[in-house]
Amino acid sequence: MVHSERQGGFRNLRRSDVIRLHAPLTEPDVRRLKAGDEVVLDGVIYTARDMAHKRLCEALDRGEELPLPLDGAVLYFVGPTPARPGRAIGSAGPTTSARMDAFSPRLIAHGLRAMIGKGYRSDEVRQALKQHGAVHLATLGGAGALLSRHIVGATVVAYEDLGTEAIRRLEVVDFPAVVAYDASGDSVYDRITTKSQSGA
Repeated sequence: MVHSERQGGFRNLRRSDVIRLHAPLTEPDVRRLKAGDEVVLDGVIYTARDMAHKRLCEALDRGEELPLPLDGAVLYFVGPTPARPGRAIGSAGPTTSARMDAFSPRLIAHGLRAMIGKGYRSDEVRQALKQHGAVHLATLGGAGALLSRHIVGATVVAYEDLGTEAIRRLEVVDFPAVVAYDASGDSVYDRITTKSQSGA
């Protein structure tokens, strides 16, 4: 495992209106969140992109134990670049979330509590969020270097052969995100569309 002290990153994250979450999360943690809420994450989250998602679902099909605890887990859709000396991780910006749509409902049903990515999710994913009490968080695309400063520890825990898409256990501090889809079915994207159509 590589550790580093957090240096720089996004500022003004300790405002009173920013909700602080500690991962892993509970269902009550996420049920209180509303679309549009600004949050910061501390604790342990895991990376996983589409190839890792496919392998996780195949492991479930075979009845195998998964290489990470899904109950309460937060998955970050990211394939980080190699770390520079003294840093825990390289650039770590989010991957397009729709690439995981085919797999997310299955993982949510097995306890996955939150996902972090960018862009829209399918109706099937939204239904799974409502049914099981989970949320989808969005963070800034194109800001991977800044986001990496909120990651203070990184360890490959599974599928090392996938390279940048291997599953990593990340320790995060003040990791910023916005609730894009909440557990009641609301979405910030719906609000944007409504405002656009109304000319607001």
